[in-house]
Amino acid sequence: MICGKMEFKFNVNAGEIMSNIVRGTMLLTGATFLSKFLGMIYVIPFNGLVGETGVTLFSLAYTPYSILISISTIGVPLAVSKFVSKYNALNDYETGMRMFKAGIMLMAITGFLAFLALFFSADLLAGYMITNEEKGEIAPTDVTMVIRMVSFALLIIPSMSIIRGFFQGYQSMGPTAVSQVVEQIIRIGFILLSAFIVIKVVGGSIVTAVGFATFAAFLGAFASLLVLLVYWRKRKRNIYKQLQQQTHTHDIPTKELFSELFRYAGPFVLVGIAVPLYQLVDQFTLERAMTAINQKELFDTAYAAINFNGHKLVIIPVTIATGMSLAIIPAMTKTYTHQNRSMLYQQINQALQIVLVLVVPAAVGLSTLSDEAYGALFGGMEKLETTGTLLGWYAPVGLFFALFTVSASILQGIEQQRFAVISLSAGVLIKVLFNIQLIYTFGPKGIIFGTALAAGTAVALNLWRIQASIGFSFRQTFKRFLLICIFSLLMILVILIAKAIFATFLDYETSRGAAVLMLIIGVGLGGGVYLWFSYESTLLERVLGDRVRVLDRLFRK
Repeated sequence: MICGKMEFKFNVNAGEIMSNIVRGTMLLTGATFLSKFLGMIYVIPFNGLVGETGVTLFSLAYTPYSILISISTIGVPLAVSKFVSKYNALNDYETGMRMFKAGIMLMAITGFLAFLALFFSADLLAGYMITNEEKGEIAPTDVTMVIRMVSFALLIIPSMSIIRGFFQGYQSMGPTAVSQVVEQIIRIGFILLSAFIVIKVVGGSIVTAVGFATFAAFLGAFASLLVLLVYWRKRKRNIYKQLQQQTHTHDIPTKELFSELFRYAGPFVLVGIAVPLYQLVDQFTLERAMTAINQKELFDTAYAAINFNGHKLVIIPVTIATGMSLAIIPAMTKTYTHQNRSMLYQQINQALQIVLVLVVPAAVGLSTLSDEAYGALFGGMEKLETTGTLLGWYAPVGLFFALFTVSASILQGIEQQRFAVISLSAGVLIKVLFNIQLIYTFGPKGIIFGTALAAGTAVALNLWRIQASIGFSFRQTFKRFLLICIFSLLMILVILIAKAIFATFLDYETSRGAAVLMLIIGVGLGGGVYLWFSYESTLLERVLGDRVRVLDRLFRK
C-alpha cells in the first residue's frame, strides 16, 4: 500500500507504476470524501450548540480565510507535485528537491503576509459585512474577533501544503490522505469540544464559542504538519539516497524554476476561489440589502441556511462527481498533446457526463426533500418555511459548481487555461452587479439566483471556449443529459407520491424524528428508482464504465 513505507526503486515496471497511481488516486479521493463528509456531519451538533447566529458568524470568518488560503498558496502545492513528478521521471531528484526547498520558503513568506493581511484587515472587513447592528445579533466587533482567530492558520497551511505536494510528486498519496483526515478530525473535535465547554459548561457566549471554533483551523493544520513530518523522518533517508546516486542534473536557475512553477500553478487557484468569491460578495451585500428591505431579522437564518448549512449538503455530491471526473484530465492532456481528436472528444464527453449523471439527481432529489433534509439534520422545524425553501432553491446550483470545476480543468487539458480567468471574472462581475438588486426583488433567495447566474455564465463561457477551440460537439452529452432529466423526473414523482402517502400518518413537517424517517424513505425510494432506470438503460455503464460493477449484484437479471 502506498500509505506504508515507500521504496524508491529505479527499475519499476509500467504495470506497478500504474497500479500505484490508481491506488494512490483512490486513497486520496477516499480521504477527500471522508474529510468532506466529516465537514458536513459536524455541522449538525455545532448548529445545535451555537444556533444560526453562531454558524453565520463562523462562516463570515471562514470565507475571506478560504480566499486568502488559495491566494497565498497560489496553487503551488499541486504545481510542486507536477514539477517533482516531471523531474523524478528524468532521474533528476536534485531539481525536485531544490524546488521543494524554495517552495517551502516561498509559502512561509506568503503565508505570513496573508496572516498579516487578514489579521489587520479584520476590522475593516467586519465593518463592510455588518453595517447595521439594529435588529441583529451579530456586531462588527464579533466578526473582527473570529476573523483574527482563524487567521493564525495561515501561518502553517501554505508550508504544510508544499510537503503534501512533494510527496504526491513521488506518487505517494498516503501522507496527504492521512494528514487530511487527521487535520479534519482534530479540527472538528476541537470545534465541538470547545463549543460544548463554552456554551454548556461555563455558560459563555456564542461569540466566544465561535472564536474558539475558528481557532481550531490552526490546531488542525498543526496536527497535519506533525503527521507529514513523521512521514518525512521515515522517508528522508531513501530520498537523500537517490540524490547521492543520480549522475545528471538540470542546472536550472532559481528564477526559471519559479517561472515554470507558476505556469503550472496559475490554473489551479481559479477553481479553488470561485465559490468563496461568490460567498464573499454575499457577505458584503446580504446584510445591508436585507436591512434596506426591512428583513434584517432574517439575515442570520438566511445566510446560515444557504452559505453554511445548505452549502455543506450541496457540496458532497459535487465533490464525489468532480473527483471521479477530474481523474480523466491527466489522460486528456496526453491525448491532446498527441492530437488524437476522437479520443479527446470521448474523454471530454465522459468527464462532463460523470458530473451530470451524479449531480443532477442528487441536486433535484435534495431540492425535492429540502424541508425534510434541513429539518432532519439541523432542526428548527418552526423555520422550515424559510430554511427548507432556501435549501430547495440552492441545491441545483451545485451542478454549476461541479461543471465549472470540470470545464476549467478541461480548458487546462487543452492548453486554454487562461480563458478560465476570463470566465471566472465574468461570473464574479455579474454577481457583484446583480446581487443587491436580486435581493431587493426576491429577498434572501436573491443571493442564490445571483450565484446561479454568475456560475452559470462562467460555465457557459467555458463550454463555448471548449467548443470553439477544438471543434467539440456537445450533442452526445446533451442527449444523455435529457435522459438523465427524464429519470430524475421519475425519481421526483416517486418521492412526491411517497411524501403524500406518508403525510397521512407521519407528521414530518413539525417533528424532527419524523423528518429523519421521511428523508430516509425518500432517499431510498427516489435513489433506487433513478439507479434502476439508469442501470437498465445502460446509461451508467456507458458513462461510468466498469465502475458500476457493484450494481450488477443488486440489479442482476
